[in-house]
Amino acid sequence: MENQRHASRRFFAETLEHWPIMSIYERFEQIVAIVLSLVISVVIALALVQLVIRIVPLLLSGAIDPLEHDVFQALFGMIMTLLIAMEFKHSIIRIALRRSSIIQVKTVVLIALIALSRKFVILDSSATAASTIAALAGATLVLGVVYWLLRERDDRLAKEAH
Repeated sequence: MENQRHASRRFFAETLEHWPIMSIYERFEQIVAIVLSLVISVVIALALVQLVIRIVPLLLSGAIDPLEHDVFQALFGMIMTLLIAMEFKHSIIRIALRRSSIIQVKTVVLIALIALSRKFVILDSSATAASTIAALAGATLVLGVVYWLLRERDDRLAKEAH
């Protein structure tokens, strides 16, 4: 906790230090990134609290069985939604920390892959057309290849820089 406070203080000190040399748009971008990060943090925290309040008592009382397919799908759908929100927040924090000026394409592709993975977890295959499942699988494959290509490019650029 103390380490996190120190990091927050350092972040605000660095922001104040760089503020005079930032353009108007960079300042605007910084403010938007900070506000979005705070809003998403609150949403994630509230969603996590709601998840715990709703699910833990049901699990402890035996009212729901996490091994039952529908329950498993619903639980992991909720958990993966939180993970998607956390990854999105992480990409916004990178902007606020000035590690990148815009959200990187690689991050967007990763978030899309996580969202598709969530879709496959919650998908009711008996009620979903085979063509829809095939389209989702194709999209997942294409995004996976794009992510791999972007990672390979980044690795190559990192090697060339050293």
